[in-house]
Amino acid sequence: MAKTVIPPDPANVQDIALREALEERYLAYALSTIMHRALPDARDGLKPVHRRLLYAMRQLRLDPGATFKKCARVVGDVIGKFHPHGDQAVYDALVRLAQDFSQRYPLVDGQGNFGNVDGDNAAAMRYTEARLTEVARLLLDGIDEDAVDFRPTYDGSEDEPVVLPGAFPNLLANGSQGIAVGMATSIPPHNAAELCDAALHLIENPNARTKTLLKYVPGPDFPTGGIVVDPPSAIAEAYATGRGSFRVRARWTQEDTGRGTYVIVVTEVPWLVQKSRLVERIAELLNEKKLPLLADVRDESAEDIRLVLEPRSRTVDPELLMESLFKLTDLESRIGLNMNVLMRGKVPKVVGLAEVLREWLDHRRDVLLRRSRYRLSQIEHRLEVLGGFLVAYLNLDKVIKIIRSEDEPKPVLIRTFKLTELQADSILNMRLRNLRKLEEMEIRSEDKELRAEKRKLDELLRSEPSQWKTIADQIRDVRNTFGPKTALGKRRTTFADAPEHDLAAIEEALVEREPVTVVFSEKGWIRALRGHVGDLSGIAFKQDDSLKLAFYAETTSKCLAFATNGRFYTLDVAKLPGGRGHGEPVRLFLDLEQEADIVTVFPFIGGRKFLVASRAGYGFIAPEDECVANTRKGKQVLNVKLPDEGRALTVLDGDFIAAIGENRKMLIFPVDQVPEMNRGRGVRLQRYKDGGLSDMKTFGVESGLSWFDSAGRLFTLTLKELSDWRGNRADAGRIAPKGFPKNNRFGSPPMNGRNGDK
Repeated sequence: MAKTVIPPDPANVQDIALREALEERYLAYALSTIMHRALPDARDGLKPVHRRLLYAMRQLRLDPGATFKKCARVVGDVIGKFHPHGDQAVYDALVRLAQDFSQRYPLVDGQGNFGNVDGDNAAAMRYTEARLTEVARLLLDGIDEDAVDFRPTYDGSEDEPVVLPGAFPNLLANGSQGIAVGMATSIPPHNAAELCDAALHLIENPNARTKTLLKYVPGPDFPTGGIVVDPPSAIAEAYATGRGSFRVRARWTQEDTGRGTYVIVVTEVPWLVQKSRLVERIAELLNEKKLPLLADVRDESAEDIRLVLEPRSRTVDPELLMESLFKLTDLESRIGLNMNVLMRGKVPKVVGLAEVLREWLDHRRDVLLRRSRYRLSQIEHRLEVLGGFLVAYLNLDKVIKIIRSEDEPKPVLIRTFKLTELQADSILNMRLRNLRKLEEMEIRSEDKELRAEKRKLDELLRSEPSQWKTIADQIRDVRNTFGPKTALGKRRTTFADAPEHDLAAIEEALVEREPVTVVFSEKGWIRALRGHVGDLSGIAFKQDDSLKLAFYAETTSKCLAFATNGRFYTLDVAKLPGGRGHGEPVRLFLDLEQEADIVTVFPFIGGRKFLVASRAGYGFIAPEDECVANTRKGKQVLNVKLPDEGRALTVLDGDFIAAIGENRKMLIFPVDQVPEMNRGRGVRLQRYKDGGLSDMKTFGVESGLSWFDSAGRLFTLTLKELSDWRGNRADAGRIAPKGFPKNNRFGSPPMNGRNGDK
């Protein structure tokens, strides 16, 4: 049967702008997520689900030292009374509070399988048991003494605390992670004793800044240990602004295994890093040959972490090996700091260290005042009752007679002995067996003690310095309980400076060292053939393209490219495409202007000197080490202005320079006439009436000047035979010797490793 659709009553339909409706609903959703799910309260450091878990466990009387109860019982109470969400989500939150590798100071004492640092899940809630820890007891201390406000639960059947009394600096001590709508929070754990010291200093100096507090809180203290390698200035900046990050490295030691060999043992990993996934990642990198210094990795962990790293050989530098692992794996991790918390439980705000501690201290003062007033009301109640008991004790027979003879003894007692209703009710509600306890001395002694306590509380409520002194004493007790001499309170994370290493050495350690042949075509396509290939006649090129130069290198090598704009560019051989295809345009690896082109490419060796020159004939000698570029944009060495351009480069190898122009005139002059510079236009090398520089070369007296013709034949002239072409720098020169190539270039043999000279 078809379903009948009843149309809406037009009288009950309201027109609402779509934008307004969306804004209203999205804002309600965002506020709900921020307030009730993602961001912790700065006062107790808890999110609602964690607060409800602890309160439900207190109601179940799962105090420290009490008998464990099934986690399923706890989860059932939480979702039934306070937190109407999925049971698995609540159980996951409970499990995290019990994990000593996640929480610096666990709030739940778990019995059973609660997961491990490998990332294994906890057992089902029906198998595990839990109770509160001493830290959780401190957070709940005073909750029955009107220390905090309560609000109705989601169904209004019970009440739940808005915030916990929080006698422990839980927000910073255990940290918090959460993602809300449009904002997030990330607070790493810290050492509780250090936080207490900072709080005590803040009590004595209310206007103290974060920079001062860093004397007591040098940085985070992770449950899994590790080493923070950030500089103190970066840490100070992060705590002052509430935003930043910490660079955390694994802790490792070197163990000798005899005969000069050794292994590296990792004993601590960064916080929130799964050890099993870390080992898998290292194994993957080994299979991909991206860790040439490492031979093997073994996980020998039992209760403590023990990852054994075996180097490739005994000559491997252990620090260089670890630097390569830090670069590629989670042995080094970035842990964010974003102290975005709810201030006064209502306003999300990113705050610094001093502001967070001040919020906690102000909350502790509010709790102290509320508990003091609650205790004061209890004392006044008891004093009133004791007054009635004293009247009853002094007039016991008459009281008994009134009770036995009167139908309504209460008004008679009030009228006869001038009692209050509370005193009369207390006397009438007294059991007969309690009469034996009524002794005047005991009543007066208790009355005296209570009145003394009342005077102290009155003084406390009137004196703010006394209040802060009391709070300081409470914080000192917490510090003593979790001090650096205790197993739980001892600092686990240390601080160090990252060792300085040659970046080139680190990059080399990340690449398997293999021989290659770099091939560069006339149209600017580059590739790296595996091995040292002597015969390049079978190499295929794109249509209308051909070989320009080739040279031997290794996968760990760097190449320098000299361009017509006078810039030098650096290429990593390991990143060049393989030799199966035609390669890729070299412009893909460089930020090269459209009008510029590559003059030559050659392997970087270091320590050499180059003679660089422009088409206009200007040049100078440049050290090779000063030509290395650190970015894709290259490094300007030879200054040229259009229409001039960089034209020639040769390695300085001899005492004389031979330069030949496009007009086929050659000039030979001494090297010492050319200055050495790091950057500039240089000096005139050869003067031209028409055209410009075509090529140049350096040579020695003994070797003479050599060149190769188009057929690859070698021609050599001695310095004596070149006497007609010798002159000084900036001369015009004479027509080249007979037999010099028509392309006006000195050339080089097809493959002898010296192609990079050009």
